[in-house]
Amino acid sequence: MATINFKGNSIHTEGKFPQVGEQAPDFQLIKADLSEAKLSDFAGKKVIFNIFPSVDTAVCALQLKTFSQKGAAMDDVVLLFASMDLPFALNRFCAAEGIANAVTTSDFRFHSLAKNYGVKMVDGPLSGLYARATLVINESGEVVYSELVDDVVNEPDYDAALATL
Repeated sequence: MATINFKGNSIHTEGKFPQVGEQAPDFQLIKADLSEAKLSDFAGKKVIFNIFPSVDTAVCALQLKTFSQKGAAMDDVVLLFASMDLPFALNRFCAAEGIANAVTTSDFRFHSLAKNYGVKMVDGPLSGLYARATLVINESGEVVYSELVDDVVNEPDYDAALATL
């Protein structure tokens, strides 16, 4: 369990968030085309893995747009995004914003990030949704950058994550 904040008020997450040097836990997510995505699908690739509460909030939308823009020239990096949003909402957002280089996924079916990544908020007004987090996973599946954002309303440290690549 981790303690983070929502607008300065303490809230908690369930489970353990992966740390630098650990193998990234597996996950089972639903992609925009309703197919399944697992960590093994990205084996041998660098992954910037972003987790957020909902694409329908300003900071989450900015997180997706910013990483997509900053990662546009990185052909060897997968930009992976996950939330509890339905795949349809993620598709709608990416289409409206012209984002084509992001792999958006939903955990609405399996809740594997709650179980394996420790990002499910268990109290506060967003209880049940996922906290804001960014991980960079190398080609061997090792976590080389890990940030569970201290306050859900804050953006992640884009430059620190990108610097690990």
